[in-house]
Amino acid sequence: MKLHELISIVRRTKKRVGRGPGSGKGFHTTGRGQKGQKSRGKIPSWFEGGQLPLIRRTPFIKGKTRFGPLKPKPVIVTLTQLNRFATGSTVDVETIIKSYNISPKAAATCGMKLVATGRLEKALKVKLIMSASAKKAIESLKGSGLE
Repeated sequence: MKLHELISIVRRTKKRVGRGPGSGKGFHTTGRGQKGQKSRGKIPSWFEGGQLPLIRRTPFIKGKTRFGPLKPKPVIVTLTQLNRFATGSTVDVETIIKSYNISPKAAATCGMKLVATGRLEKALKVKLIMSASAKKAIESLKGSGLE
């Protein structure tokens, strides 16, 4: 291949915008249209047409959950859920995880608590954190509530 056989590549130079009438582009409008807010001056990229910008709205959004609990709430087990187990059996975190398909990760991070909702019909040995009224209900049926 010889030098005169090469294909000539014509590449136009980039137009210099906003450099007067000799630049070949628009003169006084220079590619910004004719009228309007965007043609006249610079607008910040976060400008939203005059409404309260997102940057100033976010503190209000953040403040709604500010006073919530930092620690997640425990998995709640009721007295009626304990009726599934056989009389005299030992109920602890592992047996509840297996029988009720609770994720072990949720039980480990949040914990578990026995609440006196419903009615217990069997004497059980319970090894869970429980409310005082749940402990009273277990002991009334000759069961044992160990914390």
